[in-house]
Amino acid sequence: MEYILSPWPWYISGPLIAFVMALLLYFGKTFGMSSNLRTLCTIGGAGKFSDFFKFNWKDQIWNLIVVLGAIIGGFIATQYLSNNSITNLNPTTVKELQQMGFKDVGATLVPQEMYNLEAIFSIKGVLLLIIGGLLVGFGTRYAGGCTSGHAITGLSSLQKPSLIAVIGFFIGGLIMTNLILPLIF
Repeated sequence: MEYILSPWPWYISGPLIAFVMALLLYFGKTFGMSSNLRTLCTIGGAGKFSDFFKFNWKDQIWNLIVVLGAIIGGFIATQYLSNNSITNLNPTTVKELQQMGFKDVGATLVPQEMYNLEAIFSIKGVLLLIIGGLLVGFGTRYAGGCTSGHAITGLSSLQKPSLIAVIGFFIGGLIMTNLILPLIF
């Protein structure tokens, strides 16, 4: 008998996230992935060029362990806890993506038309990575954090700036999905 894996139900994963957030709040820590880039740049010596990178990075070791855990957890999830089933997407979404040139919509975690080596190293792919990276970096710095930091930590601790940032993230995602992505593909 083959065991079919499925995502953890909300009543397991939700309380686990709440438990982790409670622990972080108790210890006076905030969760966020983008702050790790600052830490890594500081470790690499960026403090010689900008005061933004002058801080005691050793206080952030715990957050680098969170990133390592996310990488290891992602590997375990995709290699050992996935059933390779096709994602059940809305038929309208499938049709729209197929019209843009995407094949096998939902068959993989990310569309191969955007994330295979040939696509990434094309002129279009390199430009998308550079422009997207600059926009994400600017947005993260301007908003004072990333989507995970604001949406998980900020909202759970009832911070108004996080609510504003999350609303902005969603508006940006809608604009990208409905206006810009069709122009790119």
